[in-house]
Amino acid sequence: MKVDKTRFKKIFAIPPKLISPFRKEKGEREWHFLTILDRYILKKFLGTYIMATALFLAVIAMFAITEKLDAFLTAPLKETIFDYFCSFLPDMANQLSPLFVFITVIFFTTKMAGNSEIIAIMASGVSFSRLLRPYMVGAAVIAAMTFALSNYIIPPTNINRINYYNKYVKNQAVNSGTNIMLQARPGEVVYIGSFDNDTKMGRRFSMDKFKNKELVSRMTATTVTYDSTRLYHWRLNDYMIRDFNGMNEKITRGHSLDTIIPIEPRDFLIADADAEKMTTPQLSAYIDRQKMRGVANIQKFEIAKEKRYASTAAAFILTLIGMSLSAKKVKGGMGLNIGIGLGLSFSYILFSSVTSSLAISGMTSPRIAMEVPNVVYLLIGIYLYRRASKF
Repeated sequence: MKVDKTRFKKIFAIPPKLISPFRKEKGEREWHFLTILDRYILKKFLGTYIMATALFLAVIAMFAITEKLDAFLTAPLKETIFDYFCSFLPDMANQLSPLFVFITVIFFTTKMAGNSEIIAIMASGVSFSRLLRPYMVGAAVIAAMTFALSNYIIPPTNINRINYYNKYVKNQAVNSGTNIMLQARPGEVVYIGSFDNDTKMGRRFSMDKFKNKELVSRMTATTVTYDSTRLYHWRLNDYMIRDFNGMNEKITRGHSLDTIIPIEPRDFLIADADAEKMTTPQLSAYIDRQKMRGVANIQKFEIAKEKRYASTAAAFILTLIGMSLSAKKVKGGMGLNIGIGLGLSFSYILFSSVTSSLAISGMTSPRIAMEVPNVVYLLIGIYLYRRASKF
């Protein structure tokens, strides 16, 4: 349908100060970075986002209280509020931020389209790409906030939340291990038959040293104890050291020996929640250290790291899709757009879960697994944007 721009200008009577910043005047620059209309859309975007986040968090908090009521009644109120909820709610808001962004954009854009505001703006000479600018600015603000929270702010607070959960709700900590083998240093392989983290004691300890692929030394001990007050400090009990020099062998025995071995219990007693406790620099260092030691089950840590970057990009992609999807006035109204939006957003979350499972099984790398949903939905967003720009 062809739009009569002059007619719409007269009908909607948009104030000149609202329109003029988008139009090129003599002797003036074509665009200012943030005009009155930009700020109007940006205010709607961020305001609706905050409101939607607060409403969803209130519902999530009620479900959490209902589900964990016995634990909350047992635990001190101070710990429940400051150790659990002060970490749980920001973490949930950050994880669901892409969903909130999508719902927000669809909600207020559909409302603007229903009130014929977007038609009037377009009729005044504003291009669709120019209209997208305040949306991208809003997405950038949310993406920056999401990046800071997920990479640096929330992980330290998760320590208290996870400890609270393990203490009062369900203990998911890994406190013991068997048949543990890892590389302490290049050429040094440590084996512990069993280890109990409560007593910090391991049994059937051995450490083999290799040089040019030849065994040069073997140290064994009946039991080994980790001193948590000093980093990498271990005490060997009933130990024996065998040094090999060609055909010669030197044996040293003793009752107790304090030594430095560059491993600690958290290097081999790995829980899924451990990744949530680390900032991204700490997580990167941990992944590199575990790879050097030959630890195999670190895919979940790599996925957690890549997910933090992918969720930041998702804010832009879902904003593009939401704006392109809801900019036109449709007969179904807001309900139809919100229904389509929820379907797309939940399919995005489901798609991310499927690709994460593929990465855990080793069928693809964690980086590819986390970026594939973004690439697919970016293509969907570009298609919807081109379709919507033919206004």
